[in-house]
Amino acid sequence: MRKLILLLFLIPVFCFSQIDLKKTFKFSTFYGAINGGTSISDIETFSVTDGLGVITVQTPYDYNITLGLRKIARFGYENKANTFYDGSESNYSDAASIGKVKGFEFLFEVDYKRQEGVEYLDQHHFIRYVSDDGCGKKFCLKHFIVKTEYLKDGFADVKYFETSERYRYKVNNKLSFNIGAAQRMAEPYGYDPLDTWKLDNGNIHYTYLALQEGYNVDVYHEMYYNPDGDIVALSSDVWEQVVVPKVLASYTQRKRNELPAQWNHSAVVGFDYYHYTKMFWLHSWGNLLPYHVNINSEYSYHDYIDGQWMDYSGGVILGKKFNKRLGVFAEGKYNKYWNREWYDFKMGINYIIR
Repeated sequence: MRKLILLLFLIPVFCFSQIDLKKTFKFSTFYGAINGGTSISDIETFSVTDGLGVITVQTPYDYNITLGLRKIARFGYENKANTFYDGSESNYSDAASIGKVKGFEFLFEVDYKRQEGVEYLDQHHFIRYVSDDGCGKKFCLKHFIVKTEYLKDGFADVKYFETSERYRYKVNNKLSFNIGAAQRMAEPYGYDPLDTWKLDNGNIHYTYLALQEGYNVDVYHEMYYNPDGDIVALSSDVWEQVVVPKVLASYTQRKRNELPAQWNHSAVVGFDYYHYTKMFWLHSWGNLLPYHVNINSEYSYHDYIDGQWMDYSGGVILGKKFNKRLGVFAEGKYNKYWNREWYDFKMGINYIIR
């Protein structure tokens, strides 16, 4: 197994080593941008415990700081309307298994953002190499895809590193299928640190957990202290509804961070279809990971779902112009890894009034 894993990693290294770096980075674009705007409006909360009290909850403005380097050929349906990359671009086609052109394409992007008062550091990097020797046959030795990707999406709460090596079977110039292997490294999804604290009835012994985390409770006087000795609640209601959820969230996050990342070695099959005319276009792709090697790790996802599972991703971009005035479009992508979902879509209609 170790020799096989080493071989799988050497394949992309070999492919990328054959690339002319000067030619590869030619026409690539480095970009940096700052975007900002108003967040949700201020919220007023009222209390009458000791006379009328008003507390205004303010959410700071949203912002997004982006740094990136990209070289990805645009498909026929993609028009670069902006003169500059402004950091707000979100191309569904970036997730496709195969690019518009053969050869080497890449994306390196880091986004430091604040959304509704919550800060995220998101990253999306990938290197993709599509080989096509133009042999004119369906089965060609050099028809393969190699891709290395790292994704960190704070809003979706997913983070993983993935490499894949696939053979590509071209049915025709529009449709192709691929099959190969994928290696992923991620936190031990499925692991629940609170399992050890659950009672027979399914509830959590949260007070005892809080005490172990350094909190102190004076039940008689209804005074609750954090590990620094500061009072954080003066009633059991505030303790249970405000403080305890924060204790549980902090505890579970810390316990997950203490565990080593887990490797997943999987089989992968997929397809890619691309058809384009000025009046109609359809671009779709899909990936299925139906089988995963059980390496018998202590925190393997196999242990949490009792066997095999299905991971998959896909996307579709559809556009139809009925005439020079009327057109419709639909675009979207969907991902499900380790029972974690993240997706986005858009659709609409355009009519030009003359």
